[in-house]
Amino acid sequence: MSFKSFIAIAFVFLISCTPKSKFIENQGFVYGTIYTIKYESPDGKNYQKDIEAAFRELGNSLSPFIDTSIISKVNQNIEVIPDQYFIDVFKRGKEIAQITDGAFDFTVAPMVNAWGFGFKHKETITDKLIDSLIKTVGYQKISIEGSKIIKKNPNTMLDASAIAKGYTCDVIGNLLAEKGCTNYMVEIGGEVVVHGKNAKGNDWSIGILKPVDSVVPNQSELQDVLKLQNKGMATSGNYRNFYIENGNKYAHTIDPKSGYPVQHSILSATVVADDCMTADAFATAFMVMGLEQGKSLLENMPELGLEVYFIYADSIETNKVYMSNGFKNYIK
Repeated sequence: MSFKSFIAIAFVFLISCTPKSKFIENQGFVYGTIYTIKYESPDGKNYQKDIEAAFRELGNSLSPFIDTSIISKVNQNIEVIPDQYFIDVFKRGKEIAQITDGAFDFTVAPMVNAWGFGFKHKETITDKLIDSLIKTVGYQKISIEGSKIIKKNPNTMLDASAIAKGYTCDVIGNLLAEKGCTNYMVEIGGEVVVHGKNAKGNDWSIGILKPVDSVVPNQSELQDVLKLQNKGMATSGNYRNFYIENGNKYAHTIDPKSGYPVQHSILSATVVADDCMTADAFATAFMVMGLEQGKSLLENMPELGLEVYFIYADSIETNKVYMSNGFKNYIK
């Protein structure tokens, strides 16, 4: 065999042995909801086991449904050293609480628990009970000093549900990036982070659901479709979780200051930000703040870099849309 022939064969062998990238889709359950993750694996490997290992770590830090998690121990006043997941969520949560003047507040847990899921305990709610709970609520009442969590009121409890899914999307996105993935989409219960392009080489298409009262998932309709790249997106909505009393519709979002469900006209708030944790927390904050206060915050603090899409009901219950100028660039 000639030297040239040997080189040619070796070259072909190397090419045939080089791992080929391919798009992979993983699905499963986390935080009581469905996750969907799509990514271009540079070596063709499936990273679902790594992803689910990260989910378990995050749950052991932030899930109130795991008795031994860090957040559960904090709520039970058991001394615990917070991990980096907990610290990241706590610090960013406190920053957003300050920016929104407490519209986002991760100490709202006692009020949420008092009302119960789907307001099943609403008959037991009294002004006296709310007044007692307000004394335990307030992001100023808890802090991290060194490696210790300090409470001013031992009855103060944390609820990370309005920020944890978004943060988890970011964590999984970073995990995929560390594996060499430059194109990926991570979606957990409607919170999304995307990077690069989809399998067709286009920006990622992410839908915004039309706010209708139907609770049948298969009947969901899209209000709009966004084209996103290198962004986080989250939507918070009241249109599928509410109760009506004396002709008034009360939303599932609890106002941390009043202790009662909000009655604003916003049906859903979609936020696009550089990371999904930020989008997640602000989406909840805007549901508490309402349309005008939300618009005012955006106008006064453009440095936040947020783009929003609010669906709201006008005085005759007709659905209307308000979107920030930059948000229009995402609708194609």
